[in-house]
Amino acid sequence: MTVKHSTFTIDRTYPQPPAKVFAAFADPATKASWLMAPGHQHELDFRVGGTEIARGGELRFEATYRDIVDGERIVYSATLHDGDKLSTVSQTTVEFIADGGGTRLVLAEQGAFLDDMEQPEWREQGVTSQLDTLAKVLAG
Repeated sequence: MTVKHSTFTIDRTYPQPPAKVFAAFADPATKASWLMAPGHQHELDFRVGGTEIARGGELRFEATYRDIVDGERIVYSATLHDGDKLSTVSQTTVEFIADGGGTRLVLAEQGAFLDDMEQPEWREQGVTSQLDTLAKVLAG
């Protein structure tokens, strides 16, 4: 049994204002459009204490929102299961910082990756890809 601890930070700038970028995380339909592959399931209860569940194949991501400051910050803790096996436990902070007429988004994630079921590099690549898709959704 092994545990890998890892932290990564992704820093992006979007030309849209913070309220619009934040709304893309808060609105269930919009978030599903950039977070999920077609045919996967997504549920979002965006409030402190609320949960988010994303399912695709055998993978199940479950998050609980711990802190939400409208237009400024989101903090959540999450787990990733592969079937009935826990593969990752993480904490993520997303900051939305006004930058001219746009938004600087800073996402920091700390994770415990269990028993080589998921690798930190895979998670960072996946989140990077999701944020790339978010840019396309925001551009309309």
